Amino acid sequence: MSVKNPSLSVVLVSGGMDSCVTAAIAARDHKTAFLHVNYGQRTEQRELQAFQALADHFQVEHRLVVSFGHLGEIGGSSLTDHSIDVSCADLKNLEIPSSYVPFRNANILAMATSWAEVIGASAIFLGAMEEDSSGYPDCRRSFFDAFEEVIDLGTRPETRIRIMTPLIALSKADVVQKGTELGAPFHLTWSCYVREDVACGQCDSCALRLRGFQKAEVPDPLPYAVRPNYL
Repeated sequence: MSVKNPSLSVVLVSGGMDSCVTAAIAARDHKTAFLHVNYGQRTEQRELQAFQALADHFQVEHRLVVSFGHLGEIGGSSLTDHSIDVSCADLKNLEIPSSYVPFRNANILAMATSWAEVIGASAIFLGAMEEDSSGYPDCRRSFFDAFEEVIDLGTRPETRIRIMTPLIALSKADVVQKGTELGAPFHLTWSCYVREDVACGQCDSCALRLRGFQKAEVPDPLPYAVRPNYL
């Protein structure tokens, strides 16, 4: 049986800018354990490299990398199925994009909950955002509130684990500003859905990131194949 530690939190770290800033926020008041998931995404190795670099930066000893091969086998997303093209960015699109990985966050949160219960963590932090994001249905605060109820029902009676989403109501520009204030190492992160050498600059993730930096008037330290103006 684990011993509950109120100061210990699991942080989901994809390696992107949002999880980087979330980690910086969590590290202010908590001892952190970093969790990363490989799920067959196109840039899996580059994201893992970013995760390890961020864990080193924040001096995190307790880190876990797990593989969710089943999400790649299920497919249904341009991130995991190479027969589906990654769409070029359309920041006015209101539909769920092809990059949505069906129910990914539920899979990841279930794993994070298992680990949190074993190590005695009292919270799970993740960098989900409702505004200025790709419109994924599993990135809404209502989804996380419902999942907290699932955690309460499905864990030991003494287990209390909160899902913390400190960026949920922010825009990407807000995240850039917050990260800059906290000294978050944006240069160690990776956001591109397509390439692992230089960021493509044209996928949804690159476009949202670039627009955030451009609105915040902060230089983005990543190299890009092309660097459009998304303002």
